Amino acid sequence: MGYALALNNAWERLEKESPGKNFKVCLLGDEYSVDIANRIILSLSCNAPSKDFISILILHYLEKKTKNLPAKTNQWLSFKEIPASLGYYPAFRKRVIEPILRKYGACPQALLEKASRFDAKSVEYGDVGIVIETFKEIPILITFWRSDEEFGSEANVLFDKSILEIFCTEDIIVLAEFVARVI
Repeated sequence: MGYALALNNAWERLEKESPGKNFKVCLLGDEYSVDIANRIILSLSCNAPSKDFISILILHYLEKKTKNLPAKTNQWLSFKEIPASLGYYPAFRKRVIEPILRKYGACPQALLEKASRFDAKSVEYGDVGIVIETFKEIPILITFWRSDEEFGSEANVLFDKSILEIFCTEDIIVLAEFVARVI
């Protein structure tokens, strides 16, 4: 019920942009079929309807993609640098950063092995860094710093600056949380 209005609005906007079209979209290694006429998004890996939060992300992505996605800037932003995000940072840390730290804080190198099933690559950033292509042309950078005598391990999730032209702050949070759960 909580997503009904957002879903309906997203479907309506996409129907105006691409009436009667169908799409295939990849999101973190899963392919989704988008049937605009019937308002159905199916995960092709399990032949099941996508969850509402994923559907909203896919619809918002497609809406921007039909108008041409902005080029990647290769300028990385932390969540705190995203407009209107400051009040959300404690929730972002709890829902995104801390789960990643719990999974990989003791062995960040394990993230590289896990991420190999996604469109991901290792980068020189922090002690361990990977860039994951969430949707096509929407990368997220996950960085780790190993613990030492003074500090515990730390992680961060960074976004290419172009994401600001694609998703609103809430969508960015949801996408990052989904990445944290899946990896």
